[in-house]
Amino acid sequence: MDARDIILRPVVTEQSTNLMDNKKYTFDVLLTATKTEVRAAIEEIFDVKVKHVNIMNVRGKDKRVGRYTGKTARRRKAIVSLTKDSNDIKIFSNEDSDKK
Repeated sequence: MDARDIILRPVVTEQSTNLMDNKKYTFDVLLTATKTEVRAAIEEIFDVKVKHVNIMNVRGKDKRVGRYTGKTARRRKAIVSLTKDSNDIKIFSNEDSDKK
């Protein structure tokens, strides 16, 4: 399986951006991905050294639109901690600041 198939997208919330100061990054990953697969994929894609990986399953929430009810999709979230001597992961591009 390709590394880009395992890592789906970065999670950008207020809490996850605060964790980036401590070299912890949050990603949505494949539902069947293991910690070792996530570690190998992050190291391959971003060329960094991973200290450890925490994974949690987020269940779908009940949602309602008018009289119709449904559920949001369940997902799997990984918080990846990098070593102190590792490079940072650039989630936000600096293209806007380069144009000025």
